[in-house]
Amino acid sequence: MITSDAIVWNAPNDPHPARAASQRSYSAVAKGDLAEWLTVYAEDAVLEDPVGPSMFDPEGRGHHGHAGISAFWEKAIAPIATFEFQIDDSFANPGSNTCANIGRIRTSFPDGSHTTTDLIMVYVVDDDGRVKSMKAFWEPDRTMASFTPA
Repeated sequence: MITSDAIVWNAPNDPHPARAASQRSYSAVAKGDLAEWLTVYAEDAVLEDPVGPSMFDPEGRGHHGHAGISAFWEKAIAPIATFEFQIDDSFANPGSNTCANIGRIRTSFPDGSHTTTDLIMVYVVDDDGRVKSMKAFWEPDRTMASFTPA
């Protein structure tokens, strides 16, 4: 499932469909591959990252469908030089379609500066294993407080 060296997975790693989808998502983001990332998401998916109003989603309604998710990519992912994911735990009950991952993401900007985001990411998949809902719980102010100049 993990196809990038930019992901450290310190969590349970069974083939749960939501866990597998989260790993595919992280791998696509780490590689900077929007087309691959969109294959992880259902056509009618909703992405909330972070949940609630933010600089990426002022009204806090989430990003809907592939068009909305692509627009989120352009705002939040495309400007980043590198992503490093560290997942320290993952909870996914057998027979469910949901997992919650706990970890951190280090984002490095083209000038070498970086931030670290501690977060919980909840993935819900459909019967085909594609993400229909992703909610990332993190606080922008805490992330910005971690800003380290180059």
